[in-house]
Amino acid sequence: MTGTMEARPVRDRHHPAGGHAVGERPVGELVHQATEQLSLLVRQEVALAKEELAAKGRRVGRGGGLMGAAGAVAYVGLIVLAGAATAALSLVLPVWAAALIVTGVLFATAAVLAALGRAQLRRAAPPTPEETLVSVKADVEEIRERAHHR
Repeated sequence: MTGTMEARPVRDRHHPAGGHAVGERPVGELVHQATEQLSLLVRQEVALAKEELAAKGRRVGRGGGLMGAAGAVAYVGLIVLAGAATAALSLVLPVWAAALIVTGVLFATAAVLAALGRAQLRRAAPPTPEETLVSVKADVEEIRERAHHR
């Protein structure tokens, strides 16, 4: 060998420039990035839940309005039908008796409908953003899986 030996800084092939390995970042930076991503994910899930509930609210509003209109028209039809039934019964009974019979039938029908409606309301589930809940559960499961693989 000829020449002199110079002192050179030793560099690790896996750590260029003596720093972190390629693709590695300091823990603080990773925690900061994870916090930002989690925050963004939560904001997106909340936005999704709001949109889903708003869409359901619009559908319920339209459906309720149409049901209300149908109820009003049916109510008018029922009044006319009650008058026709009273008139028909008055051909064979006194008018007061015909009116009393028709009124009793209407009240009995109202009582049955009220009982059925009350039962339906008791069974109604609270409105929940189902798609958002499924999405959040999937996000949590993904985070758990990734945390266990590290």
